[in-house]
Amino acid sequence: MTVAHAYAHLFHVLIYISILRHVNSSESDTLLEFKNSVTNGNKLTTWNPSTIPCNGNKPNWEGILCTNDAISGIRLEGKGLGGIIDMNILTKLPSLITISFQNNSFEGEFPEFKKLRGLRSIFLTGNKFSREVPSNAFEGMRRLKKLYLADNHFKGRIPFSLTTLPRLRDLMLQNNQFEGAIPVFVSDKLMIVNFANNHLRGTIPKRLQKFPASQFSGNSELCGPPLKKCTAEIPTSTIILIASVVVAALAAITAAFLILRHFGPSAKDSFQVPPTYVKGATPSDHHDKMEQGCGKTAAKKIDSSHKLTFFRNDIEKFDLADLLKASAEILGGGVFGSSYKAALTREKVIVVKRFKHMNNVTNDEFVKHMRRLGKLNHPNLVPLIAFYYQEEEKLFVANYVQNFSLAVHLHGRRSNVRQTLDWPTRLKIVKGIARGLLHLYNELPSLIAPHGHLKSSNVLLNPEFDSLLTDYGLVPITNQEQARDVMISFKSPEYKQHGRITKKTDVWSLGVLILEIMTGKFPANSFQQSKGGDTELATFMDSVMKEEPTSDVLDKEMGGFDKRNEGQMLTLLNIGLNCCEPNVEKRWDIKEAVNRIEEVREKNDEDDNIKHSKRRPWLSFKKN
Repeated sequence: MTVAHAYAHLFHVLIYISILRHVNSSESDTLLEFKNSVTNGNKLTTWNPSTIPCNGNKPNWEGILCTNDAISGIRLEGKGLGGIIDMNILTKLPSLITISFQNNSFEGEFPEFKKLRGLRSIFLTGNKFSREVPSNAFEGMRRLKKLYLADNHFKGRIPFSLTTLPRLRDLMLQNNQFEGAIPVFVSDKLMIVNFANNHLRGTIPKRLQKFPASQFSGNSELCGPPLKKCTAEIPTSTIILIASVVVAALAAITAAFLILRHFGPSAKDSFQVPPTYVKGATPSDHHDKMEQGCGKTAAKKIDSSHKLTFFRNDIEKFDLADLLKASAEILGGGVFGSSYKAALTREKVIVVKRFKHMNNVTNDEFVKHMRRLGKLNHPNLVPLIAFYYQEEEKLFVANYVQNFSLAVHLHGRRSNVRQTLDWPTRLKIVKGIARGLLHLYNELPSLIAPHGHLKSSNVLLNPEFDSLLTDYGLVPITNQEQARDVMISFKSPEYKQHGRITKKTDVWSLGVLILEIMTGKFPANSFQQSKGGDTELATFMDSVMKEEPTSDVLDKEMGGFDKRNEGQMLTLLNIGLNCCEPNVEKRWDIKEAVNRIEEVREKNDEDDNIKHSKRRPWLSFKKN
C-alpha cells in the first residue's frame, strides 16, 4: 500500500468514526431529553453525557438495546418512572423497534406509537393509563408483532386499527375496562391473546374461538365458543307488540324510542313484515317488495327526550316526536337495518334509515365521521339531513327520492312504478354515478373506499332520472365482520386474493354496476347476504365476459339499436370491463374511469365508423 493510499484509508476511517460519534451524540441527546421528560428520570443514573449509549451491539446505558451502534430498543421495566411517554422525542430514534415500559406509573393520553411505524414490540403492562385508545392508534404499523397493554385502566372499544395489522402475534389486553364487541382480526398469525376481565360483550369472533376460555373470562356478556352459547336478545330500544291478527317485528323509527304500534282491524291487510330473500324468488320479487313500501303505521307513544343532530342551520328542524307523529311507511329491510318513509307535511317527506352494525367506533369518532359526510354537497349524492347516535343503533335522515332505485327499474316487475330505461337514460345514469363517485374520492381522500357499497339498489333516481348515490362512506364506521360479509368492496378480487381493499376497489364496483346496467343481468350477491355470494358474482361476470361482445350481450330493453348508437353502447360496456380488471395494478384509477365515461356519446357522428375506443384485450375471469 502506498503512503497516499494509507492516508486515504486513514481519512475514511476518521470520517466514519466522526459520523459514528455524531450519531451516538445525537441519540444520547435524545435519550437525555426523554430522561428529563419523565417523572423520576433521575433514577437512570447511567444515562449521562459522559458516555455514549451504545458500543457496537453492547449497551453502555441501562435499559438500552443496541444494534450496530444504533439504539434498537428501550427496556425500562419496574423503574418507578411516571408521567407521559413523549413520542415526539422518541421519533428521533429511527432504529427503534422495541419499547417496554412495563410495571411503571405512566399515564395520560395513549402514546402516538404510530409515529414510529417500524416498531415490532410494545410493552405497557402494569401502568396507570386510564383513557380510551384511539381507533387509529396503530394505523400503518404493519410490522407490529407484540402488544401488551394488560393491567391498566384503558377504556372504550378495542381500537379498530389493531384488526388490520398483518403480523400481529401477541395481544394482551386483560385486566382493563375495554368495552363493546371483540372485533374481527385480519391476521391469522395470532398465537397469544388475552381479553379477560374487561367489559366486553357479544359473540367471540370465529378466528379467536380456538383459544382457551380463560382468555375471555371475566366478561359477563361475552358468549360463544369457548364460553357459553349465545342467546338471541331483543334490543332494549324496540318493543315488539303481538296483536291478535299479526305478529309485527317492526324496527323503531329511531333507535332510542320505546314505540308501541297498535294496529286496527285493517292492519292484517295493510301491514307486511319487511321481506327477506327467499331461495327461488326472482330479482323482481325482491325489489318490488323491498322498495315500494309495505304498508302504513302510526305511532301512539313517543319518548321525545332524544335529539337529532342536524348538519346545517339553514333547514327546517324537526325532532323525534315529529317523526313519530308522521305516518310511517316501511320501504324495506336490508342487511344493515330497515328504512322508513315519513311524511312530516305534504311538502316535507324524509327517509329514516336504521343501522344496527355500527358499534366499532366511539361516539366521538362516529360524530366526527358523520359531520364529514354531512358536509358533502353534490347533485349526484343524496345529502344527509341529520343523524342520531345510540350505542346499539344509529339513524340517518335524508330527503326522500320519489323515483325509487336503479335496481327497481332494472329488475323489478313491469308496472306503473318501473319504467323501461332506454340507452340515453342509461348513459345519463352511468355518468351521474361516475360524477358522484369522483366527488366522494375528492372530498374523502383519507378513505380507502369512499363509497364502499356501490350497487344498483344504492343508486336512487329522481323523476328526471338523475343518479343519486346513497349509503356512501360507511366502511370506517361499520363493524368489520359485517362489512366483510355483505359490503360490495369486500367482494373485490383484491380482497379475495390479498385480504385488503384499495383505492381502486370502488372502481371495480363501478365496473360491475356498468355491466349490470348495460346487460340487464342481476349480480345476485349485491342484494343479499349468502354463502355463495362470491360464486354468484363470478358467474355473473363470466356470463358477460366469455367472449368479444356484440349487441347480443346488451339488454334488449334499451331498444333503438342502430349503427350510430351500438358502437357507443359497446364502448361503455368495454369501459365497465376495464374497470373490472382483476389485477389492481392494471386497473384504471377513478379519474381515468370517469374521463373515459364522460367521452361516451349517445350516438356516433354520421361519418364515424362503429368502433370501440381504445379497447384492451378481452378479459377472462376465472373462478377461484
